[in-house]
Amino acid sequence: MKYYIIKRLLLTIPMLIGISIIMFVVMHLAPGDPTSMRYGLNPEVSQGARANFNRMYGLDEPLHVQYGMWIKRLLTLDFGRSLIDDRPVIDKVASRLPATVLLQAVSILLIISIAIPLGAAGGLKRGSFFDKVTTVFVFVGYAMPTFWLALILIFIFGFKLGWLPVSGMTPWYADYLPFSAKAGDLAWHLVLPVVTTAFGGLAALSRYSRSSMIEVLREPYILTARAKGLSENRVVFVHALKNALLPIVTILGLTLPALISGSFIFETIFAWPGMGRLGYEAIMNYDYPVIMGVGVMATLLTLLGIFISDVLYAVVDPRIRLGGE
Repeated sequence: MKYYIIKRLLLTIPMLIGISIIMFVVMHLAPGDPTSMRYGLNPEVSQGARANFNRMYGLDEPLHVQYGMWIKRLLTLDFGRSLIDDRPVIDKVASRLPATVLLQAVSILLIISIAIPLGAAGGLKRGSFFDKVTTVFVFVGYAMPTFWLALILIFIFGFKLGWLPVSGMTPWYADYLPFSAKAGDLAWHLVLPVVTTAFGGLAALSRYSRSSMIEVLREPYILTARAKGLSENRVVFVHALKNALLPIVTILGLTLPALISGSFIFETIFAWPGMGRLGYEAIMNYDYPVIMGVGVMATLLTLLGIFISDVLYAVVDPRIRLGGE
């Protein structure tokens, strides 16, 4: 198992380098540049000042030289400084990272706690009214654009009913509230972003859970367990569900990248002060160092999710780690 984990960790290094190269090239191929965004058509800024700005941040160097300089700084955990406010990028990312991790962690917990039981129950009651209702729910989840769902939820529960806050993480007076009130207020602010973020993943995972449960229930060892007179609860929860979770573990590893990429949209819609919103603002301002810092952190979180998925899969299925070693 130890060698399997080491092997998976080493594989993340070339993946991270490859993704960073793609991000760096695409970012510089986009029309526009930081100098024009910062100074625009301001006649008071001379061409010499613009040239000094490019030279100060290394923007006048060839692309491969800029990437080499960035990699060299990255080895010392120096992501550079923002082109907009000259703050260290690592400080800006670190200040926004907890909000994103909180949002994604709650979303994943919601997906797991609802999708797996929902899908497993649908597989056990295949063809029933319950199964048909959940199937309709799944197709709606696949077809509905989640950004449109976010706007609908904001309109209904925020503006029409006034039940839930529609933006931000905490109100302006949060510092004056006791801890219990802060926690409750944070929970209310989480409702709409979490529901929107988790909706698509919940629909997909419940469908995979249903299909996996149906497939496992057809296996010979399930028929043997029932023939031995074991109770249905023991057959389902001890023999069937454990094996049905094998492919679901892999799907969970693929859910995290979708959640992180979606955070750029949802955090902007709900004004959630997370890393996705920071990345969106950096893209709009051509803030190259912040874009790369957010991109690297998002890539690390994604690779971490896939790594955890691989390790869990190896835990539940020893054949995987034996093959990897």
